[in-house]
Amino acid sequence: MTSESRTVVITGAGTGVGEACARQQAALGHNVVLIGCRRAPLEALAEEVGGLVLSGDAASSTEWKAFCERILETYGRLDSLICSAGGHDLGAATDMSEDDWQKAMRLNLDTAFYSARACLPHLIKQQGSIVMLGSLASFQAGGDICGYTTAKHAIVGLTRSLARDYGPKGVRVNCVCPGWIRTPMADEEMQPLMSHYNESLDDAYARVTQHVPLRRAASAEEIADVCAFLISPTSAIITGSMIMADGGSHIVDMPTLAFEGL
Repeated sequence: MTSESRTVVITGAGTGVGEACARQQAALGHNVVLIGCRRAPLEALAEEVGGLVLSGDAASSTEWKAFCERILETYGRLDSLICSAGGHDLGAATDMSEDDWQKAMRLNLDTAFYSARACLPHLIKQQGSIVMLGSLASFQAGGDICGYTTAKHAIVGLTRSLARDYGPKGVRVNCVCPGWIRTPMADEEMQPLMSHYNESLDDAYARVTQHVPLRRAASAEEIADVCAFLISPTSAIITGSMIMADGGSHIVDMPTLAFEGL
């Protein structure tokens, strides 16, 4: 690839949606920058699709300074940022320690903020774009996931603030909000259901999506498709938007479900 190819930076690139985005962008002929905390999966991915591996903490401004220097040295430009880094947590407010709270904010909000802040000067030069990974939890509250829910709600505010401030400078910022996605992290979340109901992984996913209009979870590749659209010229007029990629979960009126089938 040449320095004239578009350069797409992806945090959380080692697994799940981040990995799917990296594979897709590389297949499209773009330079991909693979950022994550664990080097091994990043290097394994780079062996398959190419790209620049940068292992470190996306919530560190110090590390981002070094990241940006390496990106510019390698590719000469930075066109798009996909903030896919994140992580789940369990616990209601009174069950969480201060460390639990700080970890939830760091994994899900700080990674997005520090990534965007570091990349913005370079994105302004290229009239580039940012995609944040929100969640259905950016608008609704699940039980016993206080930190995750709060951080994902905050991602909406961050998206809107950045879109408002940097739209006049030519940078677009949008947020993709999935529901259930079949990823290794979600597979782990299915384990209690599988154990309780003595059912398969497929059965567990069917159970958690039984009221979703499309009746299934998304694939990581489907969410990557939405991210690809939002960083492409095809979406040139879209900024500050929350794209619900949840199979229709957000339109379901939960209080009326008890009346179905009467």
